[in-house]
Amino acid sequence: MTRRTDWADHATPAGRDRFTAVGPDEYVPEDADPGVPDDGEGGGRQGSGRRSGGRRGGRQGDRGSRSGGRRRRGGFGDPQDSGSPSSSRAEDGEPPTGDPAERARAICLRLLTGTPRTRKQLADALRKREIPDDVAEEVLSRFEEVGLIDDEAFAGAWVESRHHGRGLARRALARELRTKGVDSSVIEEAVGQLDSDQEEATARELVARKLRSTRGLDRDKRLRRLAGMLARKGYPEGMALRVVRQALEEEGEETEELGYEGF
Repeated sequence: MTRRTDWADHATPAGRDRFTAVGPDEYVPEDADPGVPDDGEGGGRQGSGRRSGGRRGGRQGDRGSRSGGRRRRGGFGDPQDSGSPSSSRAEDGEPPTGDPAERARAICLRLLTGTPRTRKQLADALRKREIPDDVAEEVLSRFEEVGLIDDEAFAGAWVESRHHGRGLARRALARELRTKGVDSSVIEEAVGQLDSDQEEATARELVARKLRSTRGLDRDKRLRRLAGMLARKGYPEGMALRVVRQALEEEGEETEELGYEGF
């Protein structure tokens, strides 16, 4: 068998195309690749063709490798495309094919690993994965029966965590639970864990932590900044203004003339 490097040692006959190796036994005309310019030199320079051919082959190989990588990532009909549905399902721990109910159970179990979810959150995920509605309903109902889905427990834990961790008031907590698809009656019961006294006590703690960072500002700006912080966390305007005024008065600020217009 002629070694691949031996081809570069033979001068190319006049009028014939030069060839570049692209594989162990495969050669194509150099001018077949428009991206590789012809040096226009005759066979006299062919003695250095081994090096130039190697460079051309290397460049062609690099281009092929890069373009091949782009094709795989872009999903141009490549069965190994990582963006294909079967590949995505495999990455998510979901069976690539088979019974829709089995797929639905796998999706729900994966989503419930590490964090609770509401029924609506899981239903939205199954709909996104194109699980038939009747199959999704059956699987979700079964998960509720065995206690894997419990919107009441979810709402109670959410209120406890977000109130003590973020200082959110009942209004903000109810808004968040609605976005997660929790039923209104369940939300009402969950936020009912907090009474007005506890809510106001938390508001005072929030203002006390923030008060120091507002020192040096004029009184009206301090009032607006602190009361606005409470309002964003869901506290009623009346409570927010009252708590902030009391905190400012304890620092010696005059607040008697301040009314709701200051907020």
